[in-house]
Amino acid sequence: MNSLNAVSPIDGRYRSKCESLAKYFSEGALIRYRVRVEVEYIIALSEQLREQRPQLAAVSAKAEALRDIYRHFGDDEAQAIKDIEKVTNHDVKAVEYFLKERFDALGLSDVKEFIHFGLTSQDINNTSVPLSMRECAEEVLLPAYRAILALLDARAEEWKEIPMLAHTHGQPASPTTLGKEWGVFAYRLRGQLEELQRIPFRAKFGGATGNFNAHLAAFPDVDWRAFGNRFVKEALGLERQQLTTQIENYDTMAAWFDACKRINVILLDLCRDVWTYVSMEYFKQRIKAGEVGSSAMPHKVNPIDFENAEGNLGLANAIFEHLSHKLPISRMQRDLTDSTVSRNIGVPIAHTMISLASLEKGLGKLLLNEEALYRDLENNWAVVAEAIQTILRSVGYPNPYEALKQLTRTNEKVTAATISAFVDTLEVSPDIKERLKALTPHNYIGYSL
Repeated sequence: MNSLNAVSPIDGRYRSKCESLAKYFSEGALIRYRVRVEVEYIIALSEQLREQRPQLAAVSAKAEALRDIYRHFGDDEAQAIKDIEKVTNHDVKAVEYFLKERFDALGLSDVKEFIHFGLTSQDINNTSVPLSMRECAEEVLLPAYRAILALLDARAEEWKEIPMLAHTHGQPASPTTLGKEWGVFAYRLRGQLEELQRIPFRAKFGGATGNFNAHLAAFPDVDWRAFGNRFVKEALGLERQQLTTQIENYDTMAAWFDACKRINVILLDLCRDVWTYVSMEYFKQRIKAGEVGSSAMPHKVNPIDFENAEGNLGLANAIFEHLSHKLPISRMQRDLTDSTVSRNIGVPIAHTMISLASLEKGLGKLLLNEEALYRDLENNWAVVAEAIQTILRSVGYPNPYEALKQLTRTNEKVTAATISAFVDTLEVSPDIKERLKALTPHNYIGYSL
């Protein structure tokens, strides 16, 4: 397969923007995570049962050699397991058989039946998948989100003194600063990133129906719940769900998807706002030699990075929405729908990574056009009406709102001269008139950030 014959643009056109995710969500990655969980499980099991089954001490003695199986796991090993799966028609059982071959090679044949001891497939899948998600979040997704946050913070600080006409309901409104509006997005993004990082990665580990039936039947004197908690926490860095069916509950995973979705909504909102600011000429875009904006109109420099980001954020959120809605629902103690759906967890993350790359690129191309910002403020002196009527209220002037309404809702353009003439008609003290005449669309901005 290459980028020209891939069905999905994730593995085709946009492969370079999300290739890092293959380490966590490809078929080979899932197989590697399964091997890792199985290996760590039998190492932990050998420690737990060494008194009852002294032969398991051999596993502990060769723990690092066993860990090398997943540490040096590559395409050849993954293919070997896929070849076994062609016979077993069961992906997790194929991992077990592969490891038994490796145990034979390491001189551990006497203890290989303790591989996958007492487990069902979902004990492996429902630890492998959240483990892959946690490591992807820590190593790829969160750094990418934080890179966008850093850009927003930097622009907010850089532009905090740049006055800008606000637009509420698409109409001219009380001025703000460009930096403050970027600060709003940074503030929102930071808050939701904190929420995302508070969500724990949890795993199911408890046997065929979650009760450790087989474990307890074989070794009734062992506290298997305590063992499971310890293994999942210490070996995998996850939290074990205490009550489950055959599969994990998926509730915290759904919360994680929803948190990613909220973050993406904020970024989608940013994309649309910046797109609009570009159309209003508040920003120009750096031109790269050789680039074509339109096949027919040579003058155009289209905001394609923000459009690409918006489209991919929408795709990501549609899939996040399905994952968070579907995965927590399973018939009785389990059905198989979670298995096929959970294989697509990497897809919305990939679309998110594509969008973040485009957004970062687009933000880096923006050039501030202060002339356009100044022009819009100068053309909208009516926006100081709010300030004038509020100051008049503060000194007890009668019906100030109505007076300003009459002034500003005429079809005649409100200018600096219009405002000055209006202030001259007011029966207020000279110092109040001076304050009112000092107001302009350029300085009526409140707190700058």
